[in-house]
Amino acid sequence: MADAATAVVHAAGAVLWRARAGGIETALVHRPRYDDWSFPKGKSMPGEHVLLTAVREVEEETGVRAALGRRLASQSYPVEGQTKRVEYWAARPVSAELFTPGDEVDALAWLPLPAARERLSYPRDVSLLDSFTADPADTAPVILLRHVAAVAKKAWREAGHDDDLARPLSDAGKEQARVLGELLSTFAPARVISSAARRCLDTVTPYAERAGVPVAQERVFTVDSKAQGDGAADWTATRDARLRIAEAVRSRRPVIICAHRQNLSWMLAEACEMAGAPVPDGPPLRRGAFWVLQLGGGGRLVSAEQHQVEDEPVG
Repeated sequence: MADAATAVVHAAGAVLWRARAGGIETALVHRPRYDDWSFPKGKSMPGEHVLLTAVREVEEETGVRAALGRRLASQSYPVEGQTKRVEYWAARPVSAELFTPGDEVDALAWLPLPAARERLSYPRDVSLLDSFTADPADTAPVILLRHVAAVAKKAWREAGHDDDLARPLSDAGKEQARVLGELLSTFAPARVISSAARRCLDTVTPYAERAGVPVAQERVFTVDSKAQGDGAADWTATRDARLRIAEAVRSRRPVIICAHRQNLSWMLAEACEMAGAPVPDGPPLRRGAFWVLQLGGGGRLVSAEQHQVEDEPVG
């Protein structure tokens, strides 16, 4: 996808890897048009989220459905009078290989890392491979998600309801939840923990149904706001809340936690402290936005990125 205002072509791809007895192998593709070897990547379609681009392009070029891992360095370089910007992730197969040669990619090679380094056609891809090898390949995501748009508090009260926890998603929120189900599915299959508020449960239900996993309700992450506006709420960090975050960071299991504006900043800070890392830069989560914290061995934070259900990534 090209941004006409800035002449930037947006694209995404991955360093796709697998573990073998002799060590890690990575997938390179050959493009006959350029007679080069590179990592699988491609342009975003109009309106397509960059996470979906990465997974789609990897599958189209290699036949492998991949789960995105840690964020790697972006690349920008000139192509036919425009700037091409490619976002990259480490990625691991979650499906069998079904490679079919075509006009754009006519060969796929799984190579040990030293051999891949020699085969790559461009220095920028060698640098990308070096950034991949600098940190653990295998990571587990902790995803902190703010619920999508719900029916407004005022409208809910005026309709005669006084239970804030029962407030449902708006029509726009239901569509956001559906899209979120697709975006969250680009990462490793995860267990799901949610505030007991209906707006949080309904936010993660489309993902849980796609993944075939239950949604675990967690009262210690629940905000039961009885304020007339968006100011005060009766949530405070408790010992049990800290224990739940500690378990999420230390378990080395992918997890999605859906909660509220009032406690997600605390969750992010708590998770980063336990992972031995500073809180990453980024704006407070909007409705439908989420942090992806990729944790390596020992629960160490190796990458952090924020995404919005309707937008491209912020950092």
